[in-house]
Amino acid sequence: MNRIIYSLILFIAFAFQIHAQTDDVIVSIDNQQIDAQEFEHIYKKNNSNLYNETEKKTPKEYLDLFIDFKLKVVEAENLKMDTSQAFINELAGYRKEIAAPYLTDVKFDDQLVHEIYRRMTHEVSASHILLSLDQKASPGKEKEVLDRLKAIKEEIRNGKDFGEAAAEHSQDPSAVNNKGKLGYFSAFMMVAPFEDAAFSTPVGEISEPVRTSFGYHLIQVHDIRENKGEIQVAHIMKNVPKDATPEVKAKAKAEIDAIYKLLLNGADFADMAKKESQDKRSAVKGGEMPWFAAGRIVAEFSDAAFALKNSGDISEPVETAFGYHIIKKLNERPVASFEESKAEIENKIKRDPERRTSSKKAFVEKLKEEYNFSENSEAKNSLAGKNIQDEQAIPELSLFSIDNKTYGTSELSKYLQEKKISKGAYLSVYDIWVDDEITKLEDSKLETKYPEFRYLMNEYHDGILLFAISQDKIWNFASEDSTGLEAFYQKNKNKFHWGERFKGTIITCESAEVREQAENMFAEEMTIEEIADQLNTEKEVITFENGAWEEGRNHIVDYYVWNGSEPKDFDSATTFIRGDKILPSQKLLDEARGLYISEYQNYLEENWIKELRSKYKVKINKKLLKSIDAI
Repeated sequence: MNRIIYSLILFIAFAFQIHAQTDDVIVSIDNQQIDAQEFEHIYKKNNSNLYNETEKKTPKEYLDLFIDFKLKVVEAENLKMDTSQAFINELAGYRKEIAAPYLTDVKFDDQLVHEIYRRMTHEVSASHILLSLDQKASPGKEKEVLDRLKAIKEEIRNGKDFGEAAAEHSQDPSAVNNKGKLGYFSAFMMVAPFEDAAFSTPVGEISEPVRTSFGYHLIQVHDIRENKGEIQVAHIMKNVPKDATPEVKAKAKAEIDAIYKLLLNGADFADMAKKESQDKRSAVKGGEMPWFAAGRIVAEFSDAAFALKNSGDISEPVETAFGYHIIKKLNERPVASFEESKAEIENKIKRDPERRTSSKKAFVEKLKEEYNFSENSEAKNSLAGKNIQDEQAIPELSLFSIDNKTYGTSELSKYLQEKKISKGAYLSVYDIWVDDEITKLEDSKLETKYPEFRYLMNEYHDGILLFAISQDKIWNFASEDSTGLEAFYQKNKNKFHWGERFKGTIITCESAEVREQAENMFAEEMTIEEIADQLNTEKEVITFENGAWEEGRNHIVDYYVWNGSEPKDFDSATTFIRGDKILPSQKLLDEARGLYISEYQNYLEENWIKELRSKYKVKINKKLLKSIDAI
């Protein structure tokens, strides 16, 4: 009778547990269940710090996107993509990285958190000189580098310009061009020892040599100012390669100037960015960039962006090392309050070995207590005087237990084999083995002990699978499926059009006399190739650029065809055009292949989602969904 009652109690408890779990499931897809806490975590994470605040979704709106995402993951799992060695290795690498802070006793005090927040509210402008040095360098090598750096500092004290010294001596590759200037930076933007020195060196002064993982630095502090917070902008970019010729650079400048003029005349910024910007990542969003602080981006761009006063203001064309930009201010926000920043600061400290102190011993001792560690002292003492390399095998003994599991000499032998330890005293390895087994036990429990760790691992797991299956089903398929792409183009060929264009040639001559000769040859109906052969006998005195240009795409064509303003450094006596306007027309597949591949990918994805939604059963707990607050 007692056994029957006990069984009945267990059954009721088990049933209650299942019921409780079901009540907490917000959506189930196939046999996969997602609880409300996980969904809420992902919802809040993905609806915070968006490029555009209008893109925020309600929980109900976001759930639809979440289901589409999870359907792809479930499909990838059913295709066994999570069993490939590449997937297993990649996920294991991520897990090892994010588990590290959980597997040591991290210590920091409230004073450090407040100090880092103080730094977050300020920005330092500094230059540096780096002499590279390996972290494992010998003391003699350390002294040699330090002596060199002290000699450089003495040269600067005696009147040498810091920037010139950086260009001459620094082993930071960028110093040749920037003379060691780093611009403005705030907390967490440099390695900890560098940041500490920069924020503690007075303006105008040079630090003592600072050791980091890169080597030794001298730091000169130029300025310290209040952090302006973060800004969100959109931009239109014309790329200029580092090795660009003056002609290529001038062409890009003319194009950005033409775009700027169109914007001043009322053209829509987002539309122009989508059509014209060569930063493809932002172009698809109308030029929108992620939020950034002043020190997070090159100074020329940052200074121009933060100089814009009002949302909606646009800058004149700005030159950076990447090319030319027109910047539009979208939004701004100040540095978050200490209360809002504290958790983030603490997490960053935990992940940064140079900022925190840690103790493996304290960590293990804490776990021993938590998991009821007990040791068989008599068995342990019996290992005294015994060596691993001895031929005589040690008897089977129970050495210690933890979390209701016993570890004996057979487990110790396996550990020695795994670590390839073949000599030495058993007791010299014993404590290390105990620490490793306890740490391994804790590592195995991270997902159950720490929800935030489990959520992050799930994100990595799903993200890797999503990338892999999307690559197979959509991205690579769309690029390689030439027959399908052609069929898609034939059905959608009216999607992308050329506007009115000038089709012809831009002719640039060395002199007015050369132009006159060329004009006469054209009158005789000679071809471009024939004219070039006749005039460019000794050197190149005439060049030809063939193409078809819409208004705003070429400053010379705009000047002659659409009555544009006269381009800078332009001579109408030596440069002219030949050709005709052509009417608006559809873009051929080869003329807009990238655009059509993108559209084809969207088409494939829409159809794939429909297939997945009909293939898998999706159940939503609508009552539970309503209980989640929108951001």
